[in-house]
Amino acid sequence: MGSPKIVLTASSTEASEFKHSIWQQMLSATIPYKFSHIFIDPASMINDSWPDGRAKYVPNGLRMVETLLLKDYSEDDVITCYTENLEKFVGPETSIVAIHAHNPLGISYATDVYSKLAGDNFMPLNAHEFMQIVTHPIIKKYRPKIVVGGPGAWQLEKANRLDEFNIDYLIDGEVELVLNDMFKRIIAGDTSLPRIIKVPKNMQPSVDEIPVVRHRSTFGVVEITRGCGRGCQFCSPATKVGRSFPLEHIMDSVRVNVGEGASEVMLTSEDMFLYEQLPNFTTNVPALEKLFKSVLSVKGLETIQLSHITIAPVVKDPSIIERLTPLCVPYSHLKHHESTDPNKCIVDPIIGLETGSPRLFDTYMKGKAYPYKAHQWRDVVVKGMEILNKYNWYPFNTFIIGLPGEKDEDTKMSLDLLYDLRDSKGMYVPTWFVPLENTRMQKKESVKLIEMTDLQWEFFFTCWKYNIEFYRGGTMSRYKFSLGVPLYYKMLGKKLFGEGMKYPLWRFAGFPERLMRKHLYLDFSGHKRNKQGMRPLNKEIIPGYETVKGLNMVDASQIGVKKRLSNQTQAEVVS
Repeated sequence: MGSPKIVLTASSTEASEFKHSIWQQMLSATIPYKFSHIFIDPASMINDSWPDGRAKYVPNGLRMVETLLLKDYSEDDVITCYTENLEKFVGPETSIVAIHAHNPLGISYATDVYSKLAGDNFMPLNAHEFMQIVTHPIIKKYRPKIVVGGPGAWQLEKANRLDEFNIDYLIDGEVELVLNDMFKRIIAGDTSLPRIIKVPKNMQPSVDEIPVVRHRSTFGVVEITRGCGRGCQFCSPATKVGRSFPLEHIMDSVRVNVGEGASEVMLTSEDMFLYEQLPNFTTNVPALEKLFKSVLSVKGLETIQLSHITIAPVVKDPSIIERLTPLCVPYSHLKHHESTDPNKCIVDPIIGLETGSPRLFDTYMKGKAYPYKAHQWRDVVVKGMEILNKYNWYPFNTFIIGLPGEKDEDTKMSLDLLYDLRDSKGMYVPTWFVPLENTRMQKKESVKLIEMTDLQWEFFFTCWKYNIEFYRGGTMSRYKFSLGVPLYYKMLGKKLFGEGMKYPLWRFAGFPERLMRKHLYLDFSGHKRNKQGMRPLNKEIIPGYETVKGLNMVDASQIGVKKRLSNQTQAEVVS
């Protein structure tokens, strides 16, 4: 048999589903390759292949590309494999090697922060893996056309590095309606096809035009919605109209994944509460209950992971969490010692909190709070976390430091919010602002670590103080983890970033708060407020779950909610 016409591949860390942990992929985007062997278990880099060398699981986006191509080509002509098996398949008849790129240059939100804490000259692990693919000897030998796509493909265009990596075509956008025609033209040698192909938004497919994947995805990813429409200016999906997949489509995807060995599926969405949503972002709880019950009925499925949610619907209607908890918490592989579940199970959906500043919130993401107002965001977050924690939802919360125009007063408000969350259960992961492609802020300037203020460093390391305590669960354990912090500051941190990170680092390391109260904005010594002053929480929202007295809902018209002109009950925020 000759070599296949098309070979699809992705890096090991992008494909890995080691211990069902998304942390593996996040670490690979942040840890320098030079130190990766210290922080990442080598076993996590080994992915399962079928006896013939094909990959058992790869990112869902690559599976979608494979599925589209299999409409026009046979399984012998379209092969999906890991980097270590490229030599088995790439040959003289191979016309295209298509690469899924999640973070090829290491300039995503997380990477541009964490990898550079060790200095600017260190390459993150998954960027190193991308290099291994494009410089692979078998590709150099046979010289097939290299096509790159995926959520991080824009990085290569922005850095003007297509020539360096001999990339023939870069594809950016939702490809369901155009991919097969593109590949046919590439194989035919059509020179009129542009090197950088941007799929316009008017070519976004409807859910009926998106096929069910043919083979298993990493984590058993099953899309339940695509797009969002809340209008956050730093986010690409937020600018796209939200679409919910039909239940039968979802069930077919679940069966494909479980049928090929997945014991867990991840129900993937920009916001799970948008699934079959009612007008004005109202959560369709019966539809979600039916979805979960249907998915759980599939024989062979053991656990479920959630992806993203927003927090405002939780406050508006706490019964959402109460009703969904029995359908997800007991079926999670995640556990925490503080959980009240009989088996200590929890779920950890991702929530973008982003800032505690009403001014920045109103400027860049006001649709995220709907139906509440920007000045109520802090109260929404605190109340929402209280409700989520009550039902063993311990979310993975993200913040963005250095949004354009951020001032010290904005950072203090984020610190105020963080202080009010000190007893909440969950992760708080700070990232620095990066202007992602296909967003309304793509032309803004990235933040540089060297420019961080003392307050921003305090916010960053206070978040990680919380996280260490949340996961390590004990003072001694935290101290053991942080023994290297003073050494890092003395040998590297001070040299790279100055003295502004000193006391925030001391807090992270567990130094007594009383020694730092004069140097930091927040004061945790006895849970007393720093004398510099922090706005007290609106206590009216704390009592009871039936009503939220202190939070007044805003009319949809005030933030420009427009109903989508289709037969779907979707809504889009146009900021």
